[in-house]
Amino acid sequence: MIKFYFTTSSGSCRKAKAWLLKNNLPFEEINLKTTRLTKEELLHILSLTQNGTHEIISKGGKAYKSLSVDLEQMTLNELFDVLNQNRLLLKRPLLVDEDRLLIGYNEDDIRKFIPRHIRRIHKAQIDQQLSQEILQYN
Repeated sequence: MIKFYFTTSSGSCRKAKAWLLKNNLPFEEINLKTTRLTKEELLHILSLTQNGTHEIISKGGKAYKSLSVDLEQMTLNELFDVLNQNRLLLKRPLLVDEDRLLIGYNEDDIRKFIPRHIRRIHKAQIDQQLSQEILQYN
């Protein structure tokens, strides 16, 4: 199941939620303003990144600028504590399942959460439509 980490004030989060609903994908909503992360959740998210905290921490936001700590020098436990005290440090939305992580909303990249067999059906339908349109123009 997809875990959808969000804040209500984010337009990207609203778009991602609307997309998940439109595509009938089951997901668990986790509001970052009201819900603490577990260590297991953070470890799972980090395990799906290629560059660790660089990918998931929003360094341009107020939450990061107000900190006077070096996240790069922290132990995992220290990072966990800082993130749970300042959950808005995380980029949003975060969509996570067993094997995939999407940071932010991207209309093309979010499609990777659609099961492969359904993507194949959609592709076949699009290919058929294109073939019909090509035949009409020839």
